[in-house]
Amino acid sequence: MTDTVEIMAPAGDWASLHAALQAGADSVYFGVEQLNMRARATNNFTLDDLEEISELCSKHKTKTYLTLNTVLYDHDLPLMKRIIDHVKETGITAIIASDQAAMMYAHKQGVEVHISTQANISNIEMVEFYSHFADVMVMARELSLNQVAKIVAAVEEKNIKGPSGKPVEIEIFAHGALCMAVSGKCYMSLHTYNSSANRGACKQNCRHAYRVTNDEGEELMIDNEYIMSPKDLCTIDFLDRILATGVKVLKLEGRGRSPEYVKTVTQCYKEAAQSVLDGNYTREKAKEWKARLNEVYNRGFWDGFYLGQKLGEWSDSHGSVATKQKTFIGKVLHYYPEPKVAHIRIKTKEVRLHDPVLIIGDTTGVVETTVESLWVNNQPSEYAGKGKECTIKVPEKVRSGDNLYLWEERD
Repeated sequence: MTDTVEIMAPAGDWASLHAALQAGADSVYFGVEQLNMRARATNNFTLDDLEEISELCSKHKTKTYLTLNTVLYDHDLPLMKRIIDHVKETGITAIIASDQAAMMYAHKQGVEVHISTQANISNIEMVEFYSHFADVMVMARELSLNQVAKIVAAVEEKNIKGPSGKPVEIEIFAHGALCMAVSGKCYMSLHTYNSSANRGACKQNCRHAYRVTNDEGEELMIDNEYIMSPKDLCTIDFLDRILATGVKVLKLEGRGRSPEYVKTVTQCYKEAAQSVLDGNYTREKAKEWKARLNEVYNRGFWDGFYLGQKLGEWSDSHGSVATKQKTFIGKVLHYYPEPKVAHIRIKTKEVRLHDPVLIIGDTTGVVETTVESLWVNNQPSEYAGKGKECTIKVPEKVRSGDNLYLWEERD
């Protein structure tokens, strides 16, 4: 079993980046411009943001990985090189790549390379090949734990080292969305919308319901399932078996998901991994973590391919089946740090005493609390309605412009 494990969190925007840092992520991964696999799904950062990201994460001792993992055409090469040059200048830890052009240029520039799942690494000889360019490699999502364990053992046995001179580290996906295609290589969106999934522009038409119609016009639904939309991967309840393989990095999918998703998922896997390392991981604890994971966006959970089970478990509904939902109700106008009080304008619905709430902002990340003190017009009150201003106690610093949400059980 590994003696250390890195929890890698997704960061699709500033709020999610701060949420990942709040949750104790060991590393974060993110995209800039259009050459990443979530080019349309997130509010990607720009090249001008890299210096600030690097400085912020350095303060938290968190590694930074820039995704540069789309298929690259000739006209993309100047931008790819410009991005890598900025990575080197700003001190970003590494790039995540699948195209050999990006790997080769980064290697020449002395920029650390990690191999993306889009490279579909499935055997030890592929690891050995890519070791000329990369120190860390994420395995194909379709491998079983036995296959992953054999690859990790073979890396040690063959003493396969990356450019840094250290043994290659093996990374796997531990949580989040799965794709119907092999390691994300899909042409369905390109075929139907002329929008390439392999260039970060997936329209996710696989997530819809479809009917099968024969030549006679008879229609049927297939098992009442979204048969091209897998449930989300969740490994929290067999994380001890995951870490027993010797993998060093656990990657959490979700650059297109919300800041509260990022914070909750990162916290759960950070706590669970440490519990495994400390020798006090239990199935009872795993149930508690899984219940927390179920509160935020998910399509239902399954074990992926790790345990050698059937090909897939499919969603039976469109969108999230999370047990909680957030509803926007207001904006923070000011925060008073000494009494830890936020001045808020309610814009929709109302907020009441004892309501669970989230406050989310680009610099704040995610603050979760319960309204235990509520004042309107300098008087204690049971609630504040639409259009009213109020003050509530908040345990952490929030900022003007942050959004206030009710955080309720889903109906």
